[in-house]
Amino acid sequence: MEQKKLDRISHLSRLSRERDLTDEEIKERMELRGQYIAEMRESLRHTLEHTYIQKPDGTKEKLRRKPDKIKPKQ
Repeated sequence: MEQKKLDRISHLSRLSRERDLTDEEIKERMELRGQYIAEMRESLRHTLEHTYIQKPDGTKEKLRRKPDKIKPKQ
């Protein structure tokens, strides 16, 4: 994320501690936070997709995604 956007998130957070934000500022803060979270998740996903586990015997195995938990039917 661009430093300009990170600075804006920080500025809006500081403002919210000093006074109530306007509806427009709240909307902007939510959009910027959403972008930040999406970019962080994508970065983490990319890192995990390129991660390998080295076993004691020296072989490497690609990290696999956990299967989604399925709730048992009642």
